[in-house]
Amino acid sequence: MIRGAMKKELYREEDSLSFGAFLKDRLLLFLLHITCMLVLTGYLLLTGYPWDSCALILICWLLILTAWMLYDYHDRKTYFLQIEHVLDKVDQRFLLGELMPRSPRIEDRLYREMIRRSNKSVIERIRRVEDEQREYREYIESWVHEIKAPITSISLLCENRRAERRYPESLSEKAFENTAIRQIALENQKVENYVDMALYYARSDEVYKDYVIRETNLQSTAEEAVLKNKYYLIQNRIQVEVQCGEEKVYTDRKWILFILNQLILNCTKYKAKENARIRITAEALPNGVHLLVEDNGAGIKKEELPRIFEKGFTGTNGRKNDRATGMGLYLCRKLCRKLGIEIDARSEYGSGTCIVLEFPISTYVINEA
Repeated sequence: MIRGAMKKELYREEDSLSFGAFLKDRLLLFLLHITCMLVLTGYLLLTGYPWDSCALILICWLLILTAWMLYDYHDRKTYFLQIEHVLDKVDQRFLLGELMPRSPRIEDRLYREMIRRSNKSVIERIRRVEDEQREYREYIESWVHEIKAPITSISLLCENRRAERRYPESLSEKAFENTAIRQIALENQKVENYVDMALYYARSDEVYKDYVIRETNLQSTAEEAVLKNKYYLIQNRIQVEVQCGEEKVYTDRKWILFILNQLILNCTKYKAKENARIRITAEALPNGVHLLVEDNGAGIKKEELPRIFEKGFTGTNGRKNDRATGMGLYLCRKLCRKLGIEIDARSEYGSGTCIVLEFPISTYVINEA
């Protein structure tokens, strides 16, 4: 970090217009003036002018040249400082050509026009990329909506088939069919979870267009997330306890359901070998509400804990699971930031993990209450 800061400082010094750099840039002009002064002095001495008069002319020339150079240096330095100030204040620096201060110098105006033309091509390129990204996102959303129809149909067929075969001819046939239907429903739920991840990832950059902030009961929301994954939890023999009481927060219920769903899937994926359990609780704080999702599973190594929310990071546990993508917690953190929720993790390797969602309470809401 120190080396990086030193490089940055050196870069700033080279970038700024120092007086030495200015004089070096004007070296040819200085040589021209000195040559002219020597030629003029030789001419005056040859034509009979006294040395005192020649010296006075040279002194006046040097004073005028020094004053002009100081003024020119101050003028150029002020101009470039204004440009640096614009760069520091503007987020989209490719708009520099539009925001550069005007200058009476013809070369500055030419540079400004060339920069504007160059920036125009950059802006056009950025717009093309944004259009391509928007089209891709719209395609993903439409694909997700299309594929959800057969997923829903599979779920309905399973439920209908189970109702129709309530009284089969033999108990063994009934057990076999129920097992098959449960397995189909489980695999269908996995497909739906991956589809949801694709949909929420496509929408994650523009959450504000889709969410609706309203009062949300954490108990019923957590119970719904658990119910959605009941087959997955039953198959993995995981006990789930939900004790959120009457705690309520202002947020988007649909997005919170997705976040809780991802956390439950993570708890299930890295469950304990025996007596696996998940506990979802809520606790009120003076300025917010904490929602805790705890498990007694594999846990996370201390050195890996700060990186679990990074995109694509799977860690030691993820490398043991070939299906780990490193996208679940990344999406959770991204959506939490969009919703104004803090997300944190506490873990002890081999003993379990606790993910904490902190819902802030607005001071406006407190005062109104």
